[in-house]
Order: sequence, then structure tokens, then C-alpha cells
Amino acid sequence: MEATSYIILIGSTLLIVSILTSYLALRIGTPLLLIFLSVGLLAGEDGIGGISFNDPDTAFLIGSMALAVILFESGLDTKFSSYRAAAWPALSLATVGVGVTTGVVGTAAHYLLELPWVESLLVGAVVSSTDAAAVFFLLRVGGITIRDRVRSTLEIESGSNDPTAILLTIMLVEAAQHGWGTPVELGSFLVLQIVEGAALGLLGGATLAAFINNARLDPGLSPVVTLTFALFIFAGTNVLGGSGFLAVYVAGLVAGNVKLRGAVDLRRFHSGLTWLSQIVMFVMLGLLATPREFGSIVLPALGLAALLILVARPLAVWLCLMPFRFTANETTFVAWVGLRGAVSMLLALVPVSANLPGGQIIFNTAFIVVIVSLLVQGWTIGPMARWLKLIVPPRRGPVERVELELPGDADQELVAYTVHAKSPAARGQRMPRFARPSLVIREGRVVPLHKARTLQAGDRIYLFSPPDQLPLIDKLFAGSRALDQDDREFYGDLVLNPDATVEQIAEMYGLPLSLSNATLTLRDLLRNEFGGACELGDRVRMGGVELIVRDMEDGRITSVGLALEPSAVTKPRVPLFQRPRQIWGRVLAWWSRQSFRRWQRREHRRERRPAPLPPPPVSESEKEPEKQHG
Repeated sequence: MEATSYIILIGSTLLIVSILTSYLALRIGTPLLLIFLSVGLLAGEDGIGGISFNDPDTAFLIGSMALAVILFESGLDTKFSSYRAAAWPALSLATVGVGVTTGVVGTAAHYLLELPWVESLLVGAVVSSTDAAAVFFLLRVGGITIRDRVRSTLEIESGSNDPTAILLTIMLVEAAQHGWGTPVELGSFLVLQIVEGAALGLLGGATLAAFINNARLDPGLSPVVTLTFALFIFAGTNVLGGSGFLAVYVAGLVAGNVKLRGAVDLRRFHSGLTWLSQIVMFVMLGLLATPREFGSIVLPALGLAALLILVARPLAVWLCLMPFRFTANETTFVAWVGLRGAVSMLLALVPVSANLPGGQIIFNTAFIVVIVSLLVQGWTIGPMARWLKLIVPPRRGPVERVELELPGDADQELVAYTVHAKSPAARGQRMPRFARPSLVIREGRVVPLHKARTLQAGDRIYLFSPPDQLPLIDKLFAGSRALDQDDREFYGDLVLNPDATVEQIAEMYGLPLSLSNATLTLRDLLRNEFGGACELGDRVRMGGVELIVRDMEDGRITSVGLALEPSAVTKPRVPLFQRPRQIWGRVLAWWSRQSFRRWQRREHRRERRPAPLPPPPVSESEKEPEKQHG
């Protein structure tokens, strides 16, 4: 009994220390996952705590459950609209990108760590997956506002590339133990894992949603049901031969995109549970590590970390995103946001549990790679986004939205606005009945409604509204982006009517005109250019100017910006990530320059070549025999 109490006391103390240090980390910008990992290292047998924990099987069990909870919550918070915007680029990164990273890092590991080829590829496989917890936290909680397509690509990739890395790791461990199977066996194994995992995830997510909506459970019991369903789907899929990690992510995705009873409370519960899972997993992995063993492999591991960050990840991202319309700066940012985390260390436990000869070397290498990734990439994501000019100006709209569950079909939200200084409300315009606030807070104090008839800039107002009326309310309290001078670099210098034709704009500004596009409206031109999936900030070059999607409402373009000069947003900061058309243009330009230089060299040699000597003069006596002979 006393030993049990000591274990509980130590575990709760570590959790409290992690939470308190995370509060300090937020103030100085330290990656939280690095803090949790450091707490485990300091408490471990090589740290000041001296706690001895050397049970990789238990660590893998706890870590797998924690990762299943994290993946379920990440699916629960991902909307299908994100997939419509970024499904193909994200899934190509989650499959082809993982394979490219595994090959590049594995090849380097063979020579740097002097491991057999199978174990070297295992090093590449365990560090090939980006960490969903780290990416979701830094993008959602870190306050980095980037374009939806880039954000969705990173979030979907981080949530969906774990199954691929897990499949590769399992296949390589089987190959190390029993030898490579036939291509048919390998192919059938992959197909079974992916297809069965996706199918059971769809079935499990739909069943979970139907049960929550129809069972009429006590509100406090619903979160327990979702948690147990998630773990049941994860474990059951693994037992049946599918990918449990893929299944639990798909189940969360399905359940999160239907109307769930008590959805607000469910999301709040799983958000807290995800935090607990992250803390437990990172602290536990820190306890499991033994830093005194790092000395023999620290230099090769640092070399692999540098290769992963600067070569393998950028190469994989460039190859996968080449067919899609990402700018060079966006590709650079996606390549940089490739944080490695608990998934890599968790997968590194698999060769240790399988008693492979190089299992401990693989785990130690993965541990060092994760620390370097969190230090270098985790600390610089914000500055990198600003340096690449990817920070999107804040959108004018509600600062807070709370879904309300009301009896029947009543669909209302509680929304909060901060009144914009140039909004109609701040200029004294009379508010329609549907937009009258229910609560006004001015300078931190509640103002009675009869005294707040005239709203002031900076007032925080709360009102109830159906979701379909929010665009109208935005215009009353949020102001127009056209009035903001700070947004010019991103949204352009002028505002154009999207119904204007290309021909009209070309005549007005003296731009080159393509006859095939002359009769198109600006709205149709942009939609055709981006395949109908436009989002704010999308750009099309037209001569020396750029047309920019400035405002949208219900997926329809409502205003177009015109940048008179290409801005820093489109100028590549790192001229490495080019699209095929740009690469072909550069190749042609280089070939033309080389051909011109070769022609210049030939002409120069021809000019320097000495002129041929004139024939010697012929005397009259020599001419006479020739005449006689003729």
C-alpha cells in the first residue's frame, strides 16, 4: 500500500511540475513538449530525481493509448472543409513524403551509425512522421495566423502520417527478424492495414455518433462513452489486422463532422484529455531515456537531425507539393514545420521490444533527433512565418463563438465582438433588432443596455444569433477591410468588383489581354485558376499586377484586390522550391544563355583567326605555257 502511494505521489508531482513549468514556458516561448520531456529527463536515473524506469513494453503500452487519444481528438477537431482545401497535398506528404524521408535518412544512417541496412532504414522510418501534438499546439495555440490551405495541409499531414510510419516500422522489424517477404505479401499487408483501418474507422465513427445522439445519456457519461469507444476501435482494429491508429483518427473525423449531442462538452473533455496524454507520454519517455548512453552516438545523431531538417524533409515536401499551387514561401514553411515528437520515440521502442541488436541505438538516435527538432524548429516557427511573409492580417469577425444546445431545432450561437473603430456601429448607425447586443462590456465593466445605445470603439459586446446571420453582423461591428491600410501588402492596393470583366480591367490599367479570358469576370477567372477552391489570399499574375481574393462569403468571392506591384508575399525568400513551370523556364533560360555564350565564343574565335594569305603572283612566263596547254 505504501509503495502504491509513493508511485501515485511521484506521478502526480511530475504532472504538477510539468503544468507549472508549461505556464512559464508560454511566457518565454519555449515549446511545451520540450518542457515535458525535460521534466522526465531531470526526474530520471541520470537526473536529479534518480527514478529508475526501464520497461519499454509498459512504456509502449501507455504511449500507444495516449497516442490513440491524441489522434482521436485531432480527428474530432478537423473539419471536412479542411480536407476539401488540402486533402491531396496533405495525403501525398503523409505517404510519399514519409517514404522519401525514410529512404534519405536511412541511407545516411547506414554510413553514420554503421548499422545494417534494415536497421538503418528503421532509423529513417521512426523519425519520418511529424508529431500531431506538436504541430496542432504550435499552429492552434501558438497564435500563428496563416492561410487556411497551408494550415490544413500541415494539420492533416500530422494527423494522418502516423499510420504510414507505423506500417513501415512494423514491416522493417519483421524483415529484420524473419527476412523480407515477397512483394505480394508486403503489398497485401499494406493494403489490409490501410483499407481495414479506414473502413473500421468509418464504421466506428458513425456508430459512436448514432449512439451519442440516440442513447439520451447523462451529460457526464457522454465523454466516458467517446473515450471508451475510441480505445475499443483502436484495439479492435489492431486485433483484426488493420491499422488502429488510422482507424481511431478516421473515427474522430467522422464523429466530429456530424451534429453531436453535447458536442461542446465533448470537445472540452477531449482537449483536456489530450493535454494529459501529451504530458504523460513525454514525461514517461524522458524517464525511459538514459543520457549517459548518448555519448557514443551524439555526433552521428546530430548529423542525421541536420540532414532531416535541411535535406530530407525539404526534398520530400518539394516533391510532394510540386503538382499543387503552393508558393515557394509556403513550401518553405511546410518544409520547416516538420516537428518530430512522441510518435518518433514511441516507434523507436518497437525495435527495442523486438530485441534487435541495434534497438537501443535506434531509440537513442531518435531521442536526440526529437530534441534537436523541438529546439530548432519548435522555437522558430513564428519567426519563420513572419520572415516568409505568411502571416495573414487578422480577419474582422467575432472574437469568440459558443455553440448553444437548445431544445428542438433552435440553432443559435453566443458570439462576442470587439467593436472596430471604423465600423458602422462605432460611427453611430442604428442597429437592427437582430443585431442588438445582449451584453456590453466597456473598460472591464458591464454597461447597462439603456446606457450603451451608442457603442464605442473597443466595446466588447455579446449577442445571440443564428449562424447564417453572422456575415451581416460582421459588417456592422467589424468594419471593412478596405479601410485598413495595414492590409495592403497582403490584400492589394485597390478593391475591385468581382463582376468586372478581365477586358475592362485590362483596358483601365493597360494590362496585356488574353482573348480567351477577355469576357470572363474576375470571379470566374480566379475560380478557373484555382479549380473552384479559392480561399482568401489566392493570387493570379496579370501582366505587372496581381489579382487577389480579398473577401469571400459562403464560398463565393465578394471582392478582389489589385496589387499594383508584386509584393513581398509572392517573392521567394528561399529560391529552392520552384514549380515545374518555373523550373522548366529556368532550364530554358539557362540553355539560351549557354547557347548565346557558345555563339559569342565561336564569333570571337572567328574574328581572331588570321586572314588567309593571298596567292603568290604568277609571272608572264608561267602564264604562257598554261595558255599553250589550254
